[in-house]
Amino acid sequence: MKIKYYSYLILACFAATFLRMLINNNLIISIIGSLFFGFVIAKKVSYSIEKIILSGFFSCFTSFSGFLYFLYKILNQGDLIKFIIFFNLIIILNIFTMYFGFWISRKIT
Repeated sequence: MKIKYYSYLILACFAATFLRMLINNNLIISIIGSLFFGFVIAKKVSYSIEKIILSGFFSCFTSFSGFLYFLYKILNQGDLIKFIIFFNLIIILNIFTMYFGFWISRKIT
């Protein structure tokens, strides 16, 4: 059972990393990830499937390091105001997008 679980986890991580490379836009990846994250947490799925999707797929797809690198590039340009605006905008936008995904999932079922 554990080998099967870890195999699915590795496949989910691989698929997410591959999709992340195809899209190559941190903001779009973050919004898509938040939408589907909210959608998945609203569903009643088994514990192992939830861990594979949330901890495997979405942790690789919407990596925090990509978000930090995007903000680091802005900060490195010396534009503190732009950094603060983007930082807050991305977090607020992702929270609302995740809630919207949660809401859509509840309306479908």
